[in-house]
Amino acid sequence: MGSLGKAAGCYGAPHSDATAAASAPLYCRARPLQGSHSSPHLKTPRELQPLMDDGIIDSVLRRLKSGKEATVYLVDCGGQVRCAKVYKDSQQRGFHKLAEYQEGRTVRGSRDARAVGKGGKHGRSVQEAHWKNAEVEALYRLSRAGVRVPEPYGVFDGVLLMELLRDAEGNPAPRLNDVTLTHEQALAWHAFMIQQVVLMLCAGLIHGDLSEFNVLVDAGGPVIIDLPQAVDSAANNNAFRLFERDVDNLRETFGRAAPELLTTHYAHEIWQHYQASTLTPDTRLTGEFVFDETVPDVAGVLQHIEDERQEMLDRLERIANAEAGD
Repeated sequence: MGSLGKAAGCYGAPHSDATAAASAPLYCRARPLQGSHSSPHLKTPRELQPLMDDGIIDSVLRRLKSGKEATVYLVDCGGQVRCAKVYKDSQQRGFHKLAEYQEGRTVRGSRDARAVGKGGKHGRSVQEAHWKNAEVEALYRLSRAGVRVPEPYGVFDGVLLMELLRDAEGNPAPRLNDVTLTHEQALAWHAFMIQQVVLMLCAGLIHGDLSEFNVLVDAGGPVIIDLPQAVDSAANNNAFRLFERDVDNLRETFGRAAPELLTTHYAHEIWQHYQASTLTPDTRLTGEFVFDETVPDVAGVLQHIEDERQEMLDRLERIANAEAGD
């Protein structure tokens, strides 16, 4: 699979084989929307008031969406419409198994690290701050790696400000699950998304919750969003399981319009390259993988254990007999 070409801020769609569209579109980021008038009926959310007070945002236009982990608002920042992501409290979020996502993450500062280990109010506060900062750090890291993500503008008082993505008509970009795909489009976008997860893995990150609900489609194509649970691919013992789930979700989503994708095994193929340190953005992928179907010789293993046990008993008996002879 070829690497993504960059030109004037545009990302070229990859071509895996003849399966991809013969001439996939360039994915270009649209200019930010200009400012708009806020709704007179919208009360400023409590979490956004400090940003209003500090002049970071000028007004709250409207609520854009509310999900399992956060609520996103459209806000006016000096005449530019941006997104303000307000994270929900940990008790309200949909991620109940945070340990498997946060394994391998380091907490700066020995005091904070000890607090997290002990739990308690301060420890939970540190974890919350770390969860919120993780997304903006991942966005910057992935943007540098060439992954198509919203442009971040920073975290202020626990609120993430980022780019608003738009469709061809200038409206907020829909989620992938709301878009009807043609067969050719499904093949091209699947190839593009596989390239994206490869770029992410080369940058040392796994999305961890990638699905059609965490991909927006703007005027140029798919954009990956929602990354606070991003996983360190080298330090997390759950890395492959989460990576496989991400890739399989893509296979099932695009496979509804292009059924031939349902027989591919990109997750195992990519991971094999990753473990062998041969994975690069230019690695050619086929979606094919030969699984080891060798049946484990359980009986043989048990017999080997029994033989070792018996040999140890015989050795102990010989030692005992020798000592008795003395």
